[in-house]
Amino acid sequence: MTASTAASPSPQEGPASRAERIGDAALDLLVERGMRGLTHRAVDERAGLPQGSTSNHARTRQALLETAVRRQVELESRVLTPDEMPGAGDAPPDALVDALSRALHRYLTDHRALLVSRYELALEATRRPELRAFFDSAGSVFHGPLVAMMSAAGSPEPERHALSLIAWSEGLMFSCAAGSFHAAVPSRAELRTGFDELLRGMLGG
Repeated sequence: MTASTAASPSPQEGPASRAERIGDAALDLLVERGMRGLTHRAVDERAGLPQGSTSNHARTRQALLETAVRRQVELESRVLTPDEMPGAGDAPPDALVDALSRALHRYLTDHRALLVSRYELALEATRRPELRAFFDSAGSVFHGPLVAMMSAAGSPEPERHALSLIAWSEGLMFSCAAGSFHAAVPSRAELRTGFDELLRGMLGG
């Protein structure tokens, strides 16, 4: 499975733009070949675009990596669907547990390639300060809503508790995508139990 097919647009969204095709191709190459396989020429070939198209869109490697990060965030937003989460003023623990377990299970069962491309980009960001800043900024769109939901659920330390939830989820995703549990995906019920235990510990309920 490639990153783009893992979260392809619905028929209602229409054909992908050139930027989306380049981003999809870049993510596919990261999944299949790793960072060394990501070149402007390879993206042109994978996207079915005339030679030089990717260079015209993203002239430098940094620009190409930023295109990949931007597309990664767009696709993750479709999978994690923040709009499905409880609103900031309506986030009882049970509703939050249900929403988080649903989103994580969807990611682990249908979109695991996106995890691989994310890890490739995250590791490259550790070696490129300019990419680190862009990667962190792009990914911050998921942080704020989770902090707001933790606050609405009654957390006395929403920032710290949001970090704990993210760390637990990230660890689980890595274990299932590339770690020792890569052949075992937790059921929705198991994920719900895990989130429930975490939130009860944080919220004291």
